[in-house]
Amino acid sequence: MCMSEVGPFRRLLSHMKGHRKTIRLASLCSVTNKIWDLAPPLLIGLAVDVVVLRDASFLASLGIADPWNQLILLSILTFAIWGLESLFEYFYGVLWRNLAQTVQHELRLDTFNHVQKQGMGWFDERQKGDILAILNDDINQLERFLDKGANDLLQVSTTVIVVGAVFLFISWEVAMLAIIPIPIIVWGSFKYQRSLEPKYAEVRNAAGKMNALLENDLSGMSTIQSFTSEEIEVDRVRMLSDDYREANRKAIRLSAAFTPLIRMAILCGFTATLLLGGWYTLEGSLAVGAYSVLVFMTQRLLWPLTRLGETFDLYQRAMASSTRVLDVLTSEIEIKEGDYVPERQVIENSDITFQSVSFAYRGREKTFSDLSLTIAAGKTTGIVGSTGAGKTTLTRLILRFAQPNMGGIYWAGEKIDHWSLKHLRTSIALVEQHITLFPTTILENIRYGNPNAADEEVYEAAKIAEIAEFVIGLPDQWQTMVGEGGYRLSGGQRQRLAIARAVLKDAPLLILDEATSAVDNETEASLQRSIDYVSRDRTTVIIAHRLSTIRNCDEILVMDTGSIVENGTHDELVNFGGIYSRLWKVQTGQK
Repeated sequence: MCMSEVGPFRRLLSHMKGHRKTIRLASLCSVTNKIWDLAPPLLIGLAVDVVVLRDASFLASLGIADPWNQLILLSILTFAIWGLESLFEYFYGVLWRNLAQTVQHELRLDTFNHVQKQGMGWFDERQKGDILAILNDDINQLERFLDKGANDLLQVSTTVIVVGAVFLFISWEVAMLAIIPIPIIVWGSFKYQRSLEPKYAEVRNAAGKMNALLENDLSGMSTIQSFTSEEIEVDRVRMLSDDYREANRKAIRLSAAFTPLIRMAILCGFTATLLLGGWYTLEGSLAVGAYSVLVFMTQRLLWPLTRLGETFDLYQRAMASSTRVLDVLTSEIEIKEGDYVPERQVIENSDITFQSVSFAYRGREKTFSDLSLTIAAGKTTGIVGSTGAGKTTLTRLILRFAQPNMGGIYWAGEKIDHWSLKHLRTSIALVEQHITLFPTTILENIRYGNPNAADEEVYEAAKIAEIAEFVIGLPDQWQTMVGEGGYRLSGGQRQRLAIARAVLKDAPLLILDEATSAVDNETEASLQRSIDYVSRDRTTVIIAHRLSTIRNCDEILVMDTGSIVENGTHDELVNFGGIYSRLWKVQTGQK
């Protein structure tokens, strides 16, 4: 059976199978606590029996004739029962809460780990804010249910079973009237649950859309302010927030109506017990103590059912969130793992070959159709072309961020589909135009290229990237925090830091994707010196719009609409008089 066809609760239980012992123990403590919690009404009934009947009471029939001794025994039992009830309440509280925190922790890590294995196409089809909502809000909803809702369901079930048994033992006639509301309540609860399910699915989807917009707006705040579009964005947030509020209103209207209806059903059962039990007591067929037990037990049986509305509300929120989380967790991973792990020397001496590769992003026209090319080992290959020509897609395919629709890419004598993904990506250092920096120190951002590198190796990489002098001039030097996304650094400084990270990684293949496109001429010259150094005797791919960045490459490939239309050295292509030559003239101001 497909996982999507299985109910969310069963899917959640399946994911929690490693915690079955804890679930059983926590459930046992919840049930035991409720059993002891239901004992005081019995003690009250026995106490009434002692006061009314004295030496003819139930306890007297057990051999304790003196009423005072009977009351002392009941006092001792009261202390013992309340103590056991409190003890098991502590146990189930600790067990359920720790289980909730552990499951939340594991589910978040498992989901995030699964997300990290997806290809870039998977992310292109989803909003980042919605993924964040799943990893945070939806998983937190599951934690709230396990923390409170699961215990409530167990204790209500225990109450119905235990109290029902006591009623049948004392008076089956009164019991029948007392339990009349229960089938109505249970039926209503399940009908209510089914009605709530789509409502809370709407709530979670609305929350995901709103989070996606907020995340996008916070990331693009400079653009919003520069275009003075604050009011536009407020209107967008207002619209999605209204959708979220309206989705919640629909759920609240249904949720709020449940408890009052349940109370009316409970009133009927309680009144029936009060009248029929009282009648039997007045007629002498039911003892006063037994009548007291029935009245108190009716309250214990029926009033907790009013919480079913709240519990089912919590349950449906959790199941709506569970569906979203588990759908992500069980989504198919497009990029399949291989096990080929070639030696570094083999990798360094092997060309990268594209053989009849075709590729198209989902729902779009083909980027490549029957593309064949060779990236020479130990050489620097430049790639140039207009926007949309397929330059960046080429590097995505090498890194297996995306998968060709047809054809194959070969490296070190094997199709890269068969490589271990970790080994493949460890063998490649990527420097992109949009640099990702982490909110930690400059030292640790560079060390990201090789987490096991010593500080001295980090300093040397920074020196090669020509950023060391700048860092040393900072008040906190290498311990300077770069801020979220590296906002405390200039564009050129971020690029140099990324180059240093690539130097430290020391991978056989270096890919530079528009690494100098957004910097000034002086910074470009500095970066170019670093690139020339690090690409020496290394297979290097440089994608650039600025032809000055690639003019010294061993070979330059000119791409147009997904095909290689020209190739050669800089001088050869300039003399050829084609696309490259025209671009060179434009960029150098020649007529």
